[in-house]
Amino acid sequence: MKVSVLGAGGWGTSLAILLHENSNSVTLWEFNKEYSHTLDSYRENFYYLPKVKIPSGITITNDLYEAATGKDVIIISTPTQYIRSALKELKNATTRNSLIVNVSKGIENDTLMLVNDIIQDIIPDVTPEQICCVSGPSHAEEVSRKIPTAVVCASNSSSSAKTVQDLMSNNYFRVYTCDDVTGVELSGALKNVIAIATGIADGAGFGDNTKAAIMTRGLNEIMKMGLKAGARMETFFGLSGVGDLIVTCSSPHSRNRFVGQEIGKGKSLETVLTEMKMVAEGVATSRSALMLSELRGIEMPIVKEVNEILFNKKDPLDATNELMLRSLKSEI
Repeated sequence: MKVSVLGAGGWGTSLAILLHENSNSVTLWEFNKEYSHTLDSYRENFYYLPKVKIPSGITITNDLYEAATGKDVIIISTPTQYIRSALKELKNATTRNSLIVNVSKGIENDTLMLVNDIIQDIIPDVTPEQICCVSGPSHAEEVSRKIPTAVVCASNSSSSAKTVQDLMSNNYFRVYTCDDVTGVELSGALKNVIAIATGIADGAGFGDNTKAAIMTRGLNEIMKMGLKAGARMETFFGLSGVGDLIVTCSSPHSRNRFVGQEIGKGKSLETVLTEMKMVAEGVATSRSALMLSELRGIEMPIVKEVNEILFNKKDPLDATNELMLRSLKSEI
């Protein structure tokens, strides 16, 4: 198939390589023109996926119209907050017969839209049945090394999900399908906020008990938001839910956990983000998650305290104390 990957970060680059190895014709689009030339010349993503060779058979371009027009599948791996501005030219590309696959994980700040909604907003011709969402525990660093990985592809169309399943699956990358698009998208977005919380706990010197509590109660907050939005409970116990939550809260590859850890050690958010080349989606998503919780009347105390620490410079110890001393209640 003719496939374009829009966004040459670590995940986009890793997927482009996987799809090329699965015998597809692959184009990788990079927003920055100069870095696009660097990728094409050196065949290595020095910033986001170092020491991984990009095959010469992958076309690398900075021309979005060329990258998107006439493709069977378009994969969007641009950070959520930049999708609208970076991909606005997609409305001019010929995408009427393309499957659009979202692999980004976030909630847009200004609109509180999930990525599938953003896609339908910027490409008026696209139908919900053309859109798929792929999510799950899948660090680019490990997929690029062919470490066995399993994810889920969600779509309103079972045939679209099956197409993506067949397109991506191989002996080290296994794709399951489901039809709970909202549940899969919300899980992927909100687990990044919980990962920041576990990182803060690590940086502040708390133990495994604390991390386990944050992950478990964080899953409860994710489920409350998802169920309110019409998602199914079983989704949150699948790969895109508890699976992705475990890996993002625990792995040294996790950018969101790293941000939290550095803040827990005493650094400011501004300093941490300045020192990072990669985007930690959970930082911006934490704002959106708090706004959504207030809008929908959902109590999300961990999300609230993460916002206080990130944006109001609240001491992590004070935030933890407030969480521990909230009014006592039944777990369920």
